[in-house]
Amino acid sequence: MPGSRVRGFLSVAVIFGLALGLGQAAARSPQGANSPPSTADEPVPAYHAQVPMGALPATMNPDLFPEPVVQNAYAIAAKIKKTLYQQPCYCHCDRGQGHASLLDCFASKHGAGCNICINEDFYSYEQSRKGKTSAQIRAGIIKGAWQSVDLTKYQQPLPAK
Repeated sequence: MPGSRVRGFLSVAVIFGLALGLGQAAARSPQGANSPPSTADEPVPAYHAQVPMGALPATMNPDLFPEPVVQNAYAIAAKIKKTLYQQPCYCHCDRGQGHASLLDCFASKHGAGCNICINEDFYSYEQSRKGKTSAQIRAGIIKGAWQSVDLTKYQQPLPAK
């Protein structure tokens, strides 16, 4: 009889422990809720500290995408490739897709379907226009400042410059 109580107690403890662990894993998951991941308490994704000597990868043609926000993101990415090459991407595509920086998101179709990539792209653009260096932009991305980008500014085609 005492053995069955112990087994019962252990069973409840195991189930409780599993439920608690799964809840914590879901809370940490970048794919979990609809809110962007917190950047303060997680490792910095892959990026390059400086621009390479050779050519950078080409970004995809913005005309391949029907949505104006996505078209604008790809058009901007083409203009700031050196900056994006030096930025991490907090959708963690470095883990799942082998990306080495934010630029890789726009050298592929990945950026078109990811609001994190798009927000980081526009954040990098806005900060570079303010004269920030790639290292300063990266520090802002790591702090999560990209989450405050106003995407409504990019819902109409950008003027050609």
